[in-house]
Amino acid sequence: MIRRAIAAGLALALGACATTPDVAAPARPDAKSYAVTQDAMGHVDAALARAAAGGKRVLVVFGANWCHDSTALVGWLATPRFAALVAERYELVFVNVGLPQTGDGHNLAVAGRFGLEEMKGTPALLVLTPEGEPVNLDTAASWRNAASRSEDAIFAELSALADQPAP
Repeated sequence: MIRRAIAAGLALALGACATTPDVAAPARPDAKSYAVTQDAMGHVDAALARAAAGGKRVLVVFGANWCHDSTALVGWLATPRFAALVAERYELVFVNVGLPQTGDGHNLAVAGRFGLEEMKGTPALLVLTPEGEPVNLDTAASWRNAASRSEDAIFAELSALADQPAP
């Protein structure tokens, strides 16, 4: 009986030693905010109204919760550093677009309304004036590598877009 108890204890101890350590967390935060909604256009319109009243820009992030670049961008936006910038300069709206690159997209009319006619991947990030004029139409679709961008690079670009004049 004692031998069995010792053997069981030894097996547990060896088993604990054989477990692999936890993998380090990614260098970027991840979060999910791309809710499927019936009225994405209404959410953007409400953000435009708030932006006009508050003298801000609208930050529309088109993405999906399945996409690691989309969730990485949401994760950065949720950190205190980015949250302060967004609160001061933007009205933020997340628009779930599904899988536009495979033909299974939705809410693409929101992107099209502001001149973003083609979405080959996610996320896309569009900055609008309170009047609904796109500020960064030429770079809106370039955010598909958001998970690879550094925190400082993302912050610098969002800071610059907050002040960039509309074309």
